[in-house]
Amino acid sequence: MKTFVTWNVNGLRAALGKGFLDFCAEEGADAFCLQETKMQQGQAEIDLPGYGQFWNSAVKKGYSGTAIFSKLHPAGAFYDIGAAGHDTEGRAVTLEFEDFYLVTEYTPNAQDGLARIAYRMEWEDARRAYLQKLDAKKPVILCGDLNVAHNEIDLKNPKNNRKNAGFSDEERGKFGELLDAGFTDGFRFLYPGRAGAYTWWSFRANARANNAGWRIDYFLVSERIRDRIADVVILDKVFGSDHCPVRLSIDL
Repeated sequence: MKTFVTWNVNGLRAALGKGFLDFCAEEGADAFCLQETKMQQGQAEIDLPGYGQFWNSAVKKGYSGTAIFSKLHPAGAFYDIGAAGHDTEGRAVTLEFEDFYLVTEYTPNAQDGLARIAYRMEWEDARRAYLQKLDAKKPVILCGDLNVAHNEIDLKNPKNNRKNAGFSDEERGKFGELLDAGFTDGFRFLYPGRAGAYTWWSFRANARANNAGWRIDYFLVSERIRDRIADVVILDKVFGSDHCPVRLSIDL
């Protein structure tokens, strides 16, 4: 059984001061997949014995960024989604193993007023094509902050957010296209009717204390390995970011 954890840490240097390394030691996952690291490798000491570190930092310092810390030794590591124009914000890391690919991603936010929705749609199409190419070779596990609540059950206040970033018809539609391309939302596969299961909460209006959140952090897997999923757990009692970690246990 393999375990993987995804977490948007909202600044890894800040998370280090909020128990990040203790969390990793307690979890002992085979890989920790991080988004919004907001740093370059070497700007802080990440003391995780036994874990290889694979970083993709944005050109713009203090912005975006992804990383995977893995106890498993990959055959290869890739740091973009193979599409020109989508390789400067540090938004994806792919590790290739003998029997599967592990991809972590920080999907671009459409921003207030959907100001960046055109770029978001371009990213969605490029990323889907990339994952399909990988999936044609071996199964894929995609995890990360995908910046969309797919259905109304995935956020506290769907009616008030219908046209907002993260719950626009355009973003939800692209998520559906990704599922239709051969991928399964692990949490919803196991828990199709579970409400109140969120991974991100605004810092405003005591949203986390009131569990007024969104489920925007995911594990998606190739359909042909979805029956190998043992569990997907939202670790909502873990603090240190406006997102919480999510753990996948899968028999590989």
